[in-house]
Amino acid sequence: MKNSILTTRFVIKLSLSFLAILLLAGIGYTITSIYLSNKYFYETTQRLHANLAKDLIEEKFKNNRPFTESGEVNKALFGDIMHDMMAVNRAIEVYLLDIEGNVQYSVVLDHDAPETQQKKVNLEPIQKFIAEDGASYTLGDDPKDLSQQTIFSAAKFNSEGREGYVYIVLAGEDFLATRSDLFNSYFMRLGLGGSLLTLVFATLLGVLAIWYLTRSLRKIIYAAKRFQQGDLQYRIENAERTDLANVATTYNHMADTILSDIEKLKSVEQLRRELIANISHDLRTPLAIIQGYIETLHMKDSELSKEERNEYLQRVTKSSERLSKLVAQLFEYSKLEANQIEPEKEPFLISELANDIHRNYMILAEQKNIDLKLSMKENIPLVFADISLVERAIQNLMDNALKFTPEGGEVTVRIEAEGQNVEVIIQDSGPGIKKENQSLIFERYRQTKTGEQKEGVGLGLAIVRKIMEIHDSRIKVFSEPNEGTAFSFSLPVYTIG
Repeated sequence: MKNSILTTRFVIKLSLSFLAILLLAGIGYTITSIYLSNKYFYETTQRLHANLAKDLIEEKFKNNRPFTESGEVNKALFGDIMHDMMAVNRAIEVYLLDIEGNVQYSVVLDHDAPETQQKKVNLEPIQKFIAEDGASYTLGDDPKDLSQQTIFSAAKFNSEGREGYVYIVLAGEDFLATRSDLFNSYFMRLGLGGSLLTLVFATLLGVLAIWYLTRSLRKIIYAAKRFQQGDLQYRIENAERTDLANVATTYNHMADTILSDIEKLKSVEQLRRELIANISHDLRTPLAIIQGYIETLHMKDSELSKEERNEYLQRVTKSSERLSKLVAQLFEYSKLEANQIEPEKEPFLISELANDIHRNYMILAEQKNIDLKLSMKENIPLVFADISLVERAIQNLMDNALKFTPEGGEVTVRIEAEGQNVEVIIQDSGPGIKKENQSLIFERYRQTKTGEQKEGVGLGLAIVRKIMEIHDSRIKVFSEPNEGTAFSFSLPVYTIG
């Protein structure tokens, strides 16, 4: 219900936004249309009457003078001119200007008023109009209101040595007032009628279009609701074909990722419980031994012989060493698991490292009567890896091999170059591992029954696997029951450049 309300609100907001955009677009279109229609009307009128002033001079001034013998304006002539013009078009106003642009006479002006004597029209638009012969759209001053611009026709005259301009306003004040009244009435009828009707239909179509276009969004919201309610398997069908394909497929991928993370968390939680149980068990044994022998030493110190006391101390020492090694393994594995160890890779000779490890383990192998062999060809190439981590991995595999190899057995370390990799193999002659158990031995504290129980099995192989993972490699196991076990991993050959 809540998601449905949210969807409805979203559609309403989207519809209102669409309506606002439509209104703004309509207002913008109306203003633009008015401006362009006005300009079109004025430009057409000016272009149509461009030669009106010139024709007037040629016709009226041919047999009549604009000025009397006394130098005054021929008002009768201009009265006739204005009468003729207004009979044809009442929008026209005729003005007589001197050579400097001062208004000399016009029927439409009150020449007794003081401000009329000061009226002066800007000559730049007039001179431009005459020079271009009225070919371009030009606005000039309106003598009735010099702050306003209007369309005009103009021509220069020369009568008996007196020069000036005939300036004809083609859209006078009365015309503009009448046109404004008619236009407002027309706009009201058109705007309130047609515009509102268009707006209503456009809004309805817009709402339907928005509802149709948001169907994919509603699917995504429904899927999110199902997921929230616990249906973790629900996905958007045909997500790549929806209108919001990117969002829908991203949601499906997100749901898959969350589900995968949940499964991983469950697995991690299970492993955590197993780890705590196994750690508790492994820590309890050496601690119990240490505690038991120390209590015995305290309670029976006077009754114990020197040999017994030394034996007890050796067992305490052995248990404390085992405990210390276990804690070190836990610390090392926790850092590897938390990605706190960054490999410091460098080129080095794996053959030299193998020789050093072989020498170090010879004494331990001899003590257990195990034949420790090293097999590798000459000219093994350099590898590129973290030498300390690789050494740690080989040591863990060697410890594991020596622990599970019986007396009189054999452990072999082989280094082989294969193409762009160098393979390290540690093989023993121990009891081997069953097929079904081979995938389990690299898990934390997972032990398998291989005959005789050995101490210390748990984190060694898990640490090796982690070291290989941060080297983009993989630890592999090959084993058959009663035929021994071989562990191997590969390292990349170092190439210059």
